[in-house]
Amino acid sequence: MLRALEDIGYFCVDNLPLRLLPPFLREQSRSCQDGRKIALVMDVRTEGFLQNYARVFRRLKKQGYQLHLIFLEADEATLIRRFSQTRRQHPLADQESISHALQKERRSLAGLRRLAHRIIDSSFYSPHQLRELIQAEYSDLTPRQRLALHLISFAYKNGIPPEADLVLDVRFLPNPFFVEELKPLTGNDPRVRDYVLEQQETQNFLQHLFQFLDYLLPLFIKEGKTHLTLAIGCTGGQHRSVVIANVLAAHLTQGNLPFTLHHREVTPKESYS
Repeated sequence: MLRALEDIGYFCVDNLPLRLLPPFLREQSRSCQDGRKIALVMDVRTEGFLQNYARVFRRLKKQGYQLHLIFLEADEATLIRRFSQTRRQHPLADQESISHALQKERRSLAGLRRLAHRIIDSSFYSPHQLRELIQAEYSDLTPRQRLALHLISFAYKNGIPPEADLVLDVRFLPNPFFVEELKPLTGNDPRVRDYVLEQQETQNFLQHLFQFLDYLLPLFIKEGKTHLTLAIGCTGGQHRSVVIANVLAAHLTQGNLPFTLHHREVTPKESYS
């Protein structure tokens, strides 16, 4: 994530000791007058972080610093696989299994997670997709940016995306899976798209959905919400949910709203953002 932010102009620091954060920000405020943005990565490796982060963050906020906290997480199976692939040891796994270390870390970071402005579950993102998501969201971050909407198509059989704010179930729509020539395709294929959109149920649903979102999104913006994740699910996450997510993306483009689009169950080469 840090490299993705660095590539779009952030001054990035990895694993800065928490006690150095206030003097670091003071020095940056004096020396950087061009509005350059700063990104820092802190985790359980940082000495004293878990014991003191809440107090330090509150003090910085009172001093007028604007902190935007991004909390990255993944499910346990994904994290175990990643540690195995990289052959890196979890920082809390000296005397216990990695599974116990991950559970301990999750409990210890629960308070920080509640403070986060943005929670990203990276379980179903490739490094390339996560990089694109970060750069799309934070290439022009301001304290009161417009609402950024995140669209995710998914399969109910693999679980609802945990970061979802709103969930749409489109399993009531006619299923291309049962059409032999459409079964191996995805909703990114024009033939599947046409099949789904030609159904009267789909047209009626989209009409109500567009009206609902056109009413709802301005209220979220007025309330000050900066990120909203809308998940669209069907049984296998390959056909109907992909089509509806793509159509919603086209609708948002007309309204000039920033958004990202991720098809969780579709191979990376067919996923868009």
